[in-house]
Amino acid sequence: MNPFTSLRRHLAPKQINIYFSIICFFSPPVLGSVVSFVFNGGGLWSVFLLAFGRRRFNIDGPMLAMTVAIYAYCVAMVLASIVNGALGADLKYFLALITLLFFPFSYSTWSITDKLTLARIAVLASAAACCGALAIAVVQYHWVGMRAEGGAGNAIVFATVTCLAAMMCLAGALSGIVKGWKALAGAALAGVAAILLSGSRIIWVALPIAAIAVLLINRRRFAGANLTRLALIAGAACLLVAAIGFPVIMERADFLFSDLDALTTKGDHSTAIGLRVAMWEIGVGAFREMPIFGHGISASRALMKQGFHDQFGMTAGYNHYHDGFLTAAVQAGLLGALALAAIFVVAARNAARALRLSAEPVERFGATMIIVTVITYLIGGLTGILVGQDLLDSTLMVFLVSGTYLACGRTVPPIVEGAGAMAPNTSHHS
Repeated sequence: MNPFTSLRRHLAPKQINIYFSIICFFSPPVLGSVVSFVFNGGGLWSVFLLAFGRRRFNIDGPMLAMTVAIYAYCVAMVLASIVNGALGADLKYFLALITLLFFPFSYSTWSITDKLTLARIAVLASAAACCGALAIAVVQYHWVGMRAEGGAGNAIVFATVTCLAAMMCLAGALSGIVKGWKALAGAALAGVAAILLSGSRIIWVALPIAAIAVLLINRRRFAGANLTRLALIAGAACLLVAAIGFPVIMERADFLFSDLDALTTKGDHSTAIGLRVAMWEIGVGAFREMPIFGHGISASRALMKQGFHDQFGMTAGYNHYHDGFLTAAVQAGLLGALALAAIFVVAARNAARALRLSAEPVERFGATMIIVTVITYLIGGLTGILVGQDLLDSTLMVFLVSGTYLACGRTVPPIVEGAGAMAPNTSHHS
């Protein structure tokens, strides 16, 4: 074969999308912020492709609704800075919004990929990510003696993205779009074990809820199955996970009760729980001062430092209030919080509509991807970051873009030089 022909085949648009998708789904738990560079680089490249007519702008109802919600949040953040006269001070923080702004452009470029191919990539790359996450977690927890952070560099972020990967394995095993359910189940268990070693209690809550959602969506697959055998397999898996995670579960439970005791009996806000409670109190007070437009991003950080000093006599400061919606409310007021909530409401609505109208396994898998993402991010965001962190933002966009496309988007063929305009493939439910 001519080497140039082979190279050209590997650099074909659809093939590049395949490589891009593999990296996006594999990277978050194992390689951390690599997914941020890849997704943002791909988003910027998509802008150029669309600008120069090398791709079609794929506009459909679900994509448009998501775009409006995402852009409304970004506008609310900028508006808060304008109202507070802090546009110059906040300008550097607006760079984080670029990841969200790439949504419609990445959607248009991703939609040249065959749906079944993309779904299988999501499952298999996630399975590899779960195995890699467990390997890193074991080394970090047992050899280094730290909470597992994987490639993310943060235990909660690592647990969040690993939870998504594990749920993709479970959804892939139940949907039947990838053969070899036993291997996928094993990969999902590896992801669960990695999450346990991270010690991230809030994701321990999100994980079973997301798993139940996946099981309910795919409940028809259990019709005619040997329920006794399934119960035995599930029981054995739970016992295995419990045996692996028992020491860390007990350790984190002891920390939780110790922190709560210190907070309630001594008013100690220096513990992990105490710091969160202090941030929530400061945040609620700051929101009450500017409930409509908020204080802007930079001012919200200054308010936290001042609040710790004035209310608790502590020198501390963070870039968020350990609650996603509270952070948005302080930074951009009620407008920002509602706009942020709208992103997840619209995503959930798109998924629910796809599940109601479609019986196609790939489209239902895409809807499952969205539901799992919404559950994981909303629960994780109750005591952590919802948006505003590069790895979480990029992973959120990867799952919302691909999930929306798989669930209710249309496949649009790439533009071929020298060929006439091609009609887009409209094989999707209306």
